[in-house]
Order: sequence, then C-alpha cells, then structure tokens
Amino acid sequence: EKHTDSILGWVRYICSSKLVPVSQYVGTVMVCLLGVACLRGENFFPLFLLNLYCSSWIKKLACYDFDFSHWPADFSWEEVSNPKLLSKAGVSLLKPEPKLRGAAESVLNSLRTLPCHIVSFLIAHSFGRRMLYPGSVYLLQRAMRPMLQQGQARLIEECEGQRNKLVACDGNEIDTMFVDRRRDEGLHGQTLVICCEGNAGFYEVGCMNTPLEGGYSVLGWNHPGFAGSTGVPFPQNEANAMDVVIQFAVHKLGFQLGDIVVYAWSIGGFTASWAVMSYPEIQALVLDASFDDLLPLALKVMPDSWRPLVTHTVRQYMNLNSADQLCKYQGPVLLIRRTKDEIITTTGPEDIMSNRGNNLLLKLLQFRYPKVMTDDGVRAIRAWLAASNHIDEAAVYSSYEVDDDWCVSVLQSYKTERDVFFPWSVGEDMTLEGRRQLALFLVRNNFSFIFHCSPSLQHDLCSIPPQRLSSCLLHPVLPLSPPFLIVVKGNYHEEEHLVSLVTRSPVLSL
Repeated sequence: EKHTDSILGWVRYICSSKLVPVSQYVGTVMVCLLGVACLRGENFFPLFLLNLYCSSWIKKLACYDFDFSHWPADFSWEEVSNPKLLSKAGVSLLKPEPKLRGAAESVLNSLRTLPCHIVSFLIAHSFGRRMLYPGSVYLLQRAMRPMLQQGQARLIEECEGQRNKLVACDGNEIDTMFVDRRRDEGLHGQTLVICCEGNAGFYEVGCMNTPLEGGYSVLGWNHPGFAGSTGVPFPQNEANAMDVVIQFAVHKLGFQLGDIVVYAWSIGGFTASWAVMSYPEIQALVLDASFDDLLPLALKVMPDSWRPLVTHTVRQYMNLNSADQLCKYQGPVLLIRRTKDEIITTTGPEDIMSNRGNNLLLKLLQFRYPKVMTDDGVRAIRAWLAASNHIDEAAVYSSYEVDDDWCVSVLQSYKTERDVFFPWSVGEDMTLEGRRQLALFLVRNNFSFIFHCSPSLQHDLCSIPPQRLSSCLLHPVLPLSPPFLIVVKGNYHEEEHLVSLVTRSPVLSL
C-alpha cells in the first residue's frame, strides 16, 4: 500500500507537469528518424560493420572513406620481429656520445640541470613539437581535410592504390598507401619508391606523385599523428614508423631491399637517412630540400638568450641528425637543393650559402673522401655552391679546368685496386690542383640545383642537367645497381610533372 501511494504520486506529477509535452516531442522525433530509415531502404552501415573483418569484403570496403581508426591492422611489426630484441622505446637511434664524468660530478650536474630538463620537456611536448611538425596540429588537418580526401580518392580510383594500416613496435598505427606498378610494362614498376613527407606533408598530396609519374611502384606513409596515423612525431616514433614501413614492403609486398629507393622531402630526410643507415642494402637515396641537423635551424627562430635551453631541448628530444646517419650509408646518394628555400636557411633565401643542404653535402663528401676534401677542395666546392644559376655553376666548373675523363680514371683505378668501402683515401698523393678537380667532379655528380622552392613536388620546376645521367654515383659494392635520378620538365605555371628515371651508368661505377 505504501509503494502504491508512491507510484500514484509519481503518475499524478508526470500528468500535471510539462514532461508529457517533452515526451511527445521525443516520440515525434523518433518516428521521423524511423521513417527516414525506412525511406532509405537498406541500411549499409550495419552491413559495413558486419563485414569489416571479413577478408572477402576488405577490398570492397577499402573503396569507401571512413574513420580509419576502426580499420583492422593489415600488418604488424610483431609478425616478423621479436619484441624481446628491442628496447622499450623501439628501434635504435644514433645518439651523441655522452660526456665522461665522475660519479659525484654526475650527481651534482644532474641536480644543477634538473630545472633545465623540466623546462625542456615542457617545451618539447607542448609548442616545440607542434612548431617542428605543424602537420600534426588538428586545426591544420581539419582545414586540409577536403584536399586530403580528394588526393586519397585520386590515388585509389585513378592509380588503384591500396590503403593499409601498419602497427609499429611502439603501438602506433601508421596510415600508408601503396600503388603497385609491377604488372605494367617496363622495368620501373619493379622498383619500389618509399616516400617520406615533410613536416606538413601528407601522402595524399605530397611527393608520391613524383615517382608515380615515372611509372614506379610507390609506398607513401603519414607521420605519426598525421591524418590516419596515430601517435606523436618525435624522432623515436618516426624511426619506429619507418621501420614497420620497410618491414611491410619486404615481408608483405614482396620487394627485396635492393629494389627499394627511399625518396624524402625536407624533414623526411631524417627518417630516410635512418632507413638507409639501418638497412644498408637499400638501392639508393634521394634527399630533396633536406638539411644536415635541426639545431642550427632551431637556433635561427629562437632568441639568442635561449641558446643553451634550445640546444638541450633539441639534443634531448628532437635530435634530427640526418648527416650523421647518412654517413653510415655506403650506397648511392643524390642531394637536391632548393635555392629559394626559406625554411632550411639560417639567414634568408637570398643567401644561398646559408642553405643547410650545403652542409649536408659537405659532411657526406668529407666522410667519404677525406683526402680530397682538404681546405682547398672545400674552398672550390663552396665557390661552386655559391652559383646562383646553371650558367654561373658551369663557369666555376670550367674555371678550375676540371678534366672529367681524368677524374673517372682516377676513381675507377682506386676502386679496382683497393677496398671499395667508404671512407676512401683517394687523393692522398695528389697535387692541390688535382684535389680541386676531383672535389668539383664529385660534388657535381652528387648534388643538383633546383632554382626555386615549391611546396608541392608534383608541380616542381627546373631540370637537372642531362650529363648527370651518365656519371651519377653508383653503389661501391654492387656496380650494376642503378642510380635514381629526377628529371624535371616544364615550369611552375605548366601542368607538367616531375618524371623520375632509373638509368645505368656506362661510364663510372664508384
């Protein structure tokens, strides 16, 4: 009886209150939604979810655009590697050697630098990472979403691209796009070009278009935290992502390391140089608009009073040491410098010599040919690098009276008589004039000018001189392995695209 009175009291309250009109409104909305569902006929979404993990439906479902976080993993790093062999962070990185100190001094130094460590951590994990990789910022991704959807649709519909989700060793999910050209006529499709994008680049609208125009098989991927990829783009996560991309290319797509070329734009040079350092069997490396080290570029945009803090933050959390990693690679390398680049110059685009691509080239040549790269050799190279156009470049080259045939014979005889692994001691017993000629010959065949800087590689301008085709640096161990060159046609206002060519050198195998 007591409970009956309570129930009757609630009924009288509902009837006398405004809850009845509210319930009527809710009921009306539900009826409308049910009617819309009936008018649509078959509801595809439940069917989509039901068949999401069915292998026979995967290819059909991949033609639709949806939230990539719900897509099942197509490949995991654990399928081919042993997690016990890795550290907790993931794959190994090339880190600077720690300074040797006594135990007591180390403790005191740690206590003294503790505030700096805390501030560096906060900077790196707040605005520092977002300044370095603006493509990971949600607002930018939201603004670019229509472009990314159009680019992805074009790759799938026109190029028959295959989108895959890879799981790296740190658990991050990497969004990739693979275009298979192995069934097409010609030899280009048998070479896989792995593209590494810039700090605000996505494979949907990035440098994948360059090798696609050349008829290559192409594998693009997005940085952690970019578009469909999860995580944050710190160097360790970047290397982990690159590692699973290579493992996927080898174990799932069926390419050999010797059939893979890594092509990087700007900051993508870090992951590209890590890839060739960790997998030295990779056929070749092309670095476009890349730099040697992040620290000089970070110091450029920060106040001078912050120099110690910036140095510590970069070295501890954002150590993009591309040049150090590149020097561990023995294979063919082609570097491309953008003379109007505003990002990787320490003063301004008008100062060509402040472009960090110059430093990347010099560090590579100084490691590989230390006897040639003396003060006189470096001075001659700097004069060549200061050229503002191809005419000035040719004038500097001819002023030193470089004999290409003599340089070829010297390098070829050294390769035949001695060990082919770098560094070489060629030039040890050579005159100053001979070292200058050899230095200019080497730099001219490993470095290319592009007299502009375009944010999108698919509409790049300028051409690489055709003589590069006959004397590009080849792999010192595998003389028959071809170099990878980019031949550009057209200008900025035309709709012609970059054309990539693989060619064999009949002249020289260094």
